[in-house]
Amino acid sequence: MSIPLFNSIASWLLKKRYHQIELFLKYPEEVQEEVLRQLLEIADETEVGKRYEFESISNYQTFRERLPIQSYEEIEPSIERTRRGEQNIFWPTSIKWFAKSSGTTNAKSKFIPVSAEALEDCHYKSGKDLLCLYLNNNENSQLFTGKSLRLGGSKELYEDNGSLFGDLSAILIDNMPLWAEFSSTPSNKVSLMSEWEHKLKAIINESTQENVTSLAGVPSWMLVLLNDVIEDTGKDHLFQVWENLEVYFHGGVSFNPYKEQYKKLLPRKSFKYYEIYNASEGFFAIQDRNGADDLLLMLDYGIFYEFIPMDQYGTEAQQAIPLWEVRIGRNYAIIITTNSGLWRYKIGDTIRFTSTNPYRIKVTGRTKHHINVFGEELIIENAEEALKSICKKTGAEIKDYTAGPVFMAGKEKGAHEWIIEFRRPPEDLDYFTELLDNALKSLNSDYEAKRYNSITLNLPKVHIARENLFYDWLKSNNKLGGQHKIPRLSNQRDYIEELLSINV
Repeated sequence: MSIPLFNSIASWLLKKRYHQIELFLKYPEEVQEEVLRQLLEIADETEVGKRYEFESISNYQTFRERLPIQSYEEIEPSIERTRRGEQNIFWPTSIKWFAKSSGTTNAKSKFIPVSAEALEDCHYKSGKDLLCLYLNNNENSQLFTGKSLRLGGSKELYEDNGSLFGDLSAILIDNMPLWAEFSSTPSNKVSLMSEWEHKLKAIINESTQENVTSLAGVPSWMLVLLNDVIEDTGKDHLFQVWENLEVYFHGGVSFNPYKEQYKKLLPRKSFKYYEIYNASEGFFAIQDRNGADDLLLMLDYGIFYEFIPMDQYGTEAQQAIPLWEVRIGRNYAIIITTNSGLWRYKIGDTIRFTSTNPYRIKVTGRTKHHINVFGEELIIENAEEALKSICKKTGAEIKDYTAGPVFMAGKEKGAHEWIIEFRRPPEDLDYFTELLDNALKSLNSDYEAKRYNSITLNLPKVHIARENLFYDWLKSNNKLGGQHKIPRLSNQRDYIEELLSINV
């Protein structure tokens, strides 16, 4: 098939889908209720369905009362049984794919079930919707005249007990429909290479020979690749390599710490950035407007959403609520029920609604990745906003960072300790630290209260990391590439202590 013909066919199909998106924009509650009804009906003969009598659940209230909210640890035995070959435990169709995910750099891995329905009706559907929304906003786009440079996971697929597991991106690439493979670079063979550093070289060799019109991948790892492209080609910026490049689709980590660095690599005002929110458990939200900083929650992917207000999370007062009861501006933990058989599952992410007509969100962090040792409730969103603002004031550029608590000892008060790897360090670290403290105070009233007259918290401690500290740390833990992320905030000192020990 020629590229012009493919371009016209793809554009027609994607624009047609927009009318379906308009349905859940107009009737969000009805669409979500129908998703729940279908999930219960499909799975009523499974082991879980019989245990909780899905057949007699006729409304959300009964569903909420009957099924418990569960963590991965609580459903792991059922997942392990399925990995060994048992079926019809939590989902009726055969599940042979498992997305291996640690969520952070922890050694313990999770194996998230991925059904055929989830592949088709969630993950691949979302890929088409991302393009659909982008084209709807950019009618003169030439996206399909070239290819998308995708940067997926660095692990191959492994077979175990008759089931297959690997990075979600590897599973998606291995099952990719023809239309997606035709429009992507590098080849599947290169995309599934397991050794990250060799893979980077192979991607550069293939992709620099193509007409790349879009980029797709996690910002931190994509930045490594793009800097290598500049170094390898000797060009000043990426438009000298790919003159028709028009958009970067990104997700996985906050884009704030990296945006200014991307602007230098892509110095064209017309270049666009589109954010997505996906995980091993599903694909949840897509930026639906040019230049927006929030995401449209996608309601017809076979995922039923519930939310726990973070001020109740983990307490006896904890109560999940459906989509139609959420409020703008509150921080929520997400609970999902999916077409892969996850029932009222705590995904571990936190979000905040910016709109309820339609439902748009911002990802604010992780339920486990915050610092609340002293009642300060510092979340990743606070950290990202603070660092972004002070980098503008100081001209600094941040490559990676992590932060954790300094516990009280005797009469010594607590503090937050930061390790920051700079691409361009600030001229005065003390001034940078003062600005960081003031920015956090302005963004978080709880932090401000604990810092008032240093009643509970002292001024933060900031260490400048040596070059490639975080890269070397990830490499030593076999965590290079793909969906592996630096744990930004932690209530413990494990990461801080390990990183400080090798920061020489």
